[in-house]
Amino acid sequence: MRRSELALAVYLPTALLAMGQGLLLATLPFYATELGVGLTMVSVIVSAAAIGTLVTDVPAGALLYRIGLRRAMLIGSALVVIGTISLALPLSAGMVVGFRLLAGVGTAMWGLSRHAFITQNADPANRGRSIAVFGGINRIGMFGGPAIGGLVATAASTSASFLVAGLMGLLAFVAAVAFIPREKVAPALPRGSGRKRWDVVRQTLQTNSGDLTAAAVAQLFAQMIRQGRQLLIPLVGATVLDLNPAQVGLVMTASAVLDMSMFIPAGVLMDRYGRKFASVPSFALMAVGIGMVPFAGSFVGLLIAALVIGLGNGLGSGTMMTLGADLAPEGATGEFLGIWRLIGDVGMVAGPLAVGLVATWLGLTGSAIVLMIAGFLASGILFFLVKETRIAPVVHVSGPMETPGD
Repeated sequence: MRRSELALAVYLPTALLAMGQGLLLATLPFYATELGVGLTMVSVIVSAAAIGTLVTDVPAGALLYRIGLRRAMLIGSALVVIGTISLALPLSAGMVVGFRLLAGVGTAMWGLSRHAFITQNADPANRGRSIAVFGGINRIGMFGGPAIGGLVATAASTSASFLVAGLMGLLAFVAAVAFIPREKVAPALPRGSGRKRWDVVRQTLQTNSGDLTAAAVAQLFAQMIRQGRQLLIPLVGATVLDLNPAQVGLVMTASAVLDMSMFIPAGVLMDRYGRKFASVPSFALMAVGIGMVPFAGSFVGLLIAALVIGLGNGLGSGTMMTLGADLAPEGATGEFLGIWRLIGDVGMVAGPLAVGLVATWLGLTGSAIVLMIAGFLASGILFFLVKETRIAPVVHVSGPMETPGD
């Protein structure tokens, strides 16, 4: 597939949906507190979408083969739109949780189908760049979304921000309908075909157990440090350095800008020199930056640490998705990527939890040490235990053909 076709079929709807979901980062917590519930329920509302995604990763991976990638993307984006626009209605806290779970299910289907679509349609020689751009677009959308959401909520209401976010999702749905190629009509699936695809996954895991186990552990630690930093930096700024919200916001913004600027170099490094040339220094730099956070001492110190973290995270744009695409076996791409994304999502949930739990016992310095160790472990495992998939992809067990037309 040409880059222009990939841009319209994947990158355009991705940018729209990322921007829409980024709107909720600033407004959903305020909306939850307005419901008059306790902090526990507020946290459940905020995290419900992530939970929905987590529990849907593997089932969605199995579903891709049965319904096709195009249909999975359309269903996923439609669920996100429904789960977002519905928040503008007068709802109880329980109903809000339900709609956020629904949006999370849609996010899993949308994200997994896009990942599989790029894996199957992008030129393997340019896979790193294709996926790095995908990751960069997500970063840009999530960066700009909160500012727009905050402005809309301030000028109108939080309900209005949900409508705008839903509209962005609807535009993503329309773009997907218009630009994702239609699939050929698939014949009836033979009995037992789904089981055969899982057999391919199992045999691949057995054949390449060392590489895949190491890669999975690295993926877990990588996502831990990526998500944990989002909580650690604001907490240190607010509670240790006594910075005001504007100063903390400036630190996070500066880090995000540097992060976003690195996705093209990350893709070039992966495709030209190998996946490790981006992923290994990425997580090592993040670990160094996290280690600097407890010793920041001032606004400038925290800013420097955040910039190091942002540089590292940007250098790793798309690296774990590219590694998953490289490792995915032909004949069971969706199923494998479902498991791969589940591992990453567990790490994304574990990172903030680790920060909070460790801080309770050892303070935020202890939390920083845990995340720093996770980053160095991710870097070390990728360097020493996972072979370079650009040069020597793992051996895949042949299996049933992909969904016709995917």
